[in-house]
Amino acid sequence: MTLKCTINELQSAMNTNTASYWESYLTQQADYLIVGAGIVGLTCAVELKKHQPKARVLILERGPWPSGASIKNAGFACFGSVSEIVADAAHHTEQELIALIRKRARGLEQLKAIVGSRTMNFQQVGGYEYFLNTQAELYEGCLDRLKWADDLAKEALETTETIFSTVNNEFGFTQVMDKGILNHHEGHIHTGRLMEALVKEASSKGVLFYGGVEVASHEEHKNQVFLNTHKHGVFKTRKLLLATNGYTAKLLDNLVEPARAQVLITRPIPGLKLKGTFHLDQGYYYFREIDQRILLGGGRNLDFDSERTTEERTTKSIQEALERLLREVILPHTSVEVDQSWAGIMGIGDKKSPMIKALSPNIYCGVRLGGMGVALGAGVGSSLAELAMKA
Repeated sequence: MTLKCTINELQSAMNTNTASYWESYLTQQADYLIVGAGIVGLTCAVELKKHQPKARVLILERGPWPSGASIKNAGFACFGSVSEIVADAAHHTEQELIALIRKRARGLEQLKAIVGSRTMNFQQVGGYEYFLNTQAELYEGCLDRLKWADDLAKEALETTETIFSTVNNEFGFTQVMDKGILNHHEGHIHTGRLMEALVKEASSKGVLFYGGVEVASHEEHKNQVFLNTHKHGVFKTRKLLLATNGYTAKLLDNLVEPARAQVLITRPIPGLKLKGTFHLDQGYYYFREIDQRILLGGGRNLDFDSERTTEERTTKSIQEALERLLREVILPHTSVEVDQSWAGIMGIGDKKSPMIKALSPNIYCGVRLGGMGVALGAGVGSSLAELAMKA
């Protein structure tokens, strides 16, 4: 579905709108209208108000609160495991890889600067990558390129400190190789606290947030953009900024590819101690502890075609695979019960770098975060704001 319609269609929608005079005031023309209240959209709004405090900045969100991947992720503050970096090397130059790692690391610092490390409960607990016994070739290949990956990360982070080193399997995982690789700089956050803090920060700057509004179409006319919604009439703005990442596929054709990520969380497990963030199978599986529970996600590689969707639902096959991994590899000698499961939609493409671009003189996008929204989101939001303010 494209995000296009005619001026006549929009005018017709405006004429049949039953909004009150007062509601019309609330929807008066914005200077900047942002679609999507995730990390990108909210940080973009904060940046716009920072530089143009008198500008009318409005965020539209289809859910009653931020409801995209930003609130459905696992809360990993990471910039890439060794196996991911090795895999990315097939499609990127070394300088591109260094730039990617640097962007992710700097994005995390920007996020901390906006909301504070303590507020989002950032903890640099380290990121552990382990390899299944069936992945001996991948395991050996990553060990062979460990120094190479470490040198790249050092250059990206502008440090002489060791980033990646080998570690033993000290957590009692089964069906994995004896050694793993530790990323000393990785950590995790509390995603709920982060998003709450971003909403508060945007509100304190005077950003207007309208939830429960689903976009239908848009049209540019002279120096205005008309944005038609399904149930809330037409919004007018000087500049439209799209920050819906994987959902952008529904708004503009062929811009970004959606990728569903399924997650589950267990009931509390007494005595659980699993400090760190953990990756398996080139990052396609990931897990961590929170509130004495295991939060586990992934499995998209089991069925790439079916997971190329914006449907926010879980599937039996992948949920069963996650549960097997939980009971057979992660906690093989512990009784566990699944408490909740959900799905979020990422935005991916043929390159790992995000897409920040002008689509027309008055319409811009900041999308394709490749599953690294926590790390990249603030940087993308800031760059998107800068791009829109320049024009």
